[in-house]
Amino acid sequence: MPLRRAIVTGGSAGIGAEVCRQLLATGYEVISLARRSGDIRDPQFSAIEVDLSDAAATRQVVFELARERPATTLVHNAGAVRERPLEQVTPEDLDALVGLHLAAPISLLQANLAHMRQENYGRVVLVSTRAVLGLAKRTVYSATKAGLLGLARTWALELGAQGITVNVVAPGPIGETEVFEHLIPRDSPKLPGIIQSIPVGKGIAGVAAERQEPVEMCNLQNGGPEG
Repeated sequence: MPLRRAIVTGGSAGIGAEVCRQLLATGYEVISLARRSGDIRDPQFSAIEVDLSDAAATRQVVFELARERPATTLVHNAGAVRERPLEQVTPEDLDALVGLHLAAPISLLQANLAHMRQENYGRVVLVSTRAVLGLAKRTVYSATKAGLLGLARTWALELGAQGITVNVVAPGPIGETEVFEHLIPRDSPKLPGIIQSIPVGKGIAGVAAERQEPVEMCNLQNGGPEG
């Protein structure tokens, strides 16, 4: 049985917090990496506060963590939108979201890869978005989230034979989350139509489950506009 320890980025709220709760319920030790600690209280849960858009700080934290508490399950859920029309996009927007969406998961997997190889087991889940198909005012968000698809396909090819699966989950709108409600307030007239557009999909914690075949790579996209 592989080590049941998972690292979840953005585990302080929203999708990430729910993933943490589901993993805890199935017996995992869970470590959240996020700007805030959140409100989960469980003896098997711990939180490390870090700005994941800061590539150097993130790299230092994840390598230090992996030396003491390596994980075989990684869920990179953290994300930010930076909603702007094209003419207002800045180099700082690009630097921040490249750090958050791309550099962070690279460092996280690099830090834990030796342990996964030793165990001949690993589960990596990257949370993307249906905005990779195109969405107005999401220039940097859609581009960097699309980059997760390239990472996942490449890593699946490199690591699948070593018992390490890499999957992408691309959810549609997730209500009662900070990102979604910033873009679509609860009283928005758009909300009923968005709710009706969402088909039932497979949960992120389920994609991280141990029962997958060694070389599974899936990209799940639910319909509807997304933050």
